Amino acid sequence: MNPKLLLALAALLPAPLVTLRAAEKPNIVFILADDLGYGDPGCYNKASKIPTPHLDRLAGEGMRFTDAHAPSSCCTPTRYALLTGRYAWRTRLHRGVLVPWEKPLIAPDRLTVPSLLKQQGYTTACIGKWHLGWNWPVPDGTTPRVGRDRMSNVDFTQPIGGGPTTRGFDSYFGTDVPNYPPYCFIENDHTLGLPGVPDTGRADGFNRPGPMLPGWKLVDILPELTRRAVKSIADSAKAGKPFFLYFALTSPHYPVVPAPEFRGKSGAGDFGDFVVQTDWTVGQVLDGLKRAGVAENTLVIFTSDNGPETTGEVKPGVYDRAQQFDHYSMGELRGAKRDIWEGGHRVPFIARWPGKIKPGTESAETISHMDLMATVAAMNDVKLPPNAGEDSFNLLPVLLGEKPARPVREATVHHAASGKLAIRRGDWVLINAPSGADNSEPQWLKDKRGYAKHDQPGELFNLREDPAQRHNQFSARPEMVRELKDLLEKYQRDGRSTPGEPQKNDLAASPGGK
Repeated sequence: MNPKLLLALAALLPAPLVTLRAAEKPNIVFILADDLGYGDPGCYNKASKIPTPHLDRLAGEGMRFTDAHAPSSCCTPTRYALLTGRYAWRTRLHRGVLVPWEKPLIAPDRLTVPSLLKQQGYTTACIGKWHLGWNWPVPDGTTPRVGRDRMSNVDFTQPIGGGPTTRGFDSYFGTDVPNYPPYCFIENDHTLGLPGVPDTGRADGFNRPGPMLPGWKLVDILPELTRRAVKSIADSAKAGKPFFLYFALTSPHYPVVPAPEFRGKSGAGDFGDFVVQTDWTVGQVLDGLKRAGVAENTLVIFTSDNGPETTGEVKPGVYDRAQQFDHYSMGELRGAKRDIWEGGHRVPFIARWPGKIKPGTESAETISHMDLMATVAAMNDVKLPPNAGEDSFNLLPVLLGEKPARPVREATVHHAASGKLAIRRGDWVLINAPSGADNSEPQWLKDKRGYAKHDQPGELFNLREDPAQRHNQFSARPEMVRELKDLLEKYQRDGRSTPGEPQKNDLAASPGGK
């Protein structure tokens, strides 16, 4: 046939062109570990007592960030900020996390990462821990609650509103929070089965009373989430559309329940073994991408929602674990989960994107999970509206190995569980409170690391010179304190930290830290 005629016929067939454009869009897999510390993976801590071969492999095939920060040092606010590109202290949640049965934190009309990607032709899936609230169906219109019999007034035969499938995800499978009721899996907007018996109590890992599915086993949660994630990848690859998978792990958060085949595989007790299983889960995802034939066109990001847990419920907590096993989950950093010191929110962050991210590279750029929104927008050549991603910066140039003329983020606000705020700009971080602690540091650690008391109203550290935050320069550098306080107050007042017109915070009340 005449070649010119073939070209003319091809011009009349738009479908192949649409398919080509879709194929060029990278898949995105974002894996969020729960309570994994900066010093847990071997690729971040040569002295780690926990083997993490799959994370080490991921770092070798991609870029390892050394100055990445969760938006908060505890769970819910990090998840909110990750999915919206906006600090959670701009919402009603100024401190702590959502408690069981609480209403949704993400407003129905707010643009999220999955809703933005859906607009660009992506399929979107959320698997794992949600912890951002639901509209639990209660027949009499009262507040969801648990009675003395450890059962609830929620009607589990009805759809549950306000969850992931109403906030941009096509599908959801997971446990809302593994240590919150209802103790069962939720698929889309229904429980899988009816949680019709009371939980069996704290001794078995159920630290919040509530209804449970008969035969529910906490140890089975992570394996099933892993299986579902791998299946989601395979199904999405077959569909031929670009996909976004937000895989929010329930590990190594409490309840610490490593499967039998992982017990004894680390030198850091049950917690270490659970991290080994977490690493195995990452390996399963990477292998699933390869089997599905989409690994070469997929951006994989792995990180954690905050620093390591301190409380005894994880048996033992981070400080006791350091004494017992000589394993420091926070590495050389100061602080842990809930704290506003670096150990509370500086976390592992690894990105792999074959052909785009140079293998085995490292970046010291200061970044935040919130930057996902602006980054995926840039990847899809989308301009965010003024009322979306107010605190999100585009990391695409950094991922592609470009050297920005100035830092990507002007400054980053850190958020403690108690509501305290800190602000980081360049080498300097100002903690706008007398102490960065939300937990109690053990005296042995203070003695070992040289942490001394002070009588200043705030803390100022130079992280380049003093990454362990031993030397408070608050009184020695008053001009730096004033500059950073002014910038923090501007970010609070303007409703955004990115350039653009001011936006309103959700509530008139001032966020914590002022």
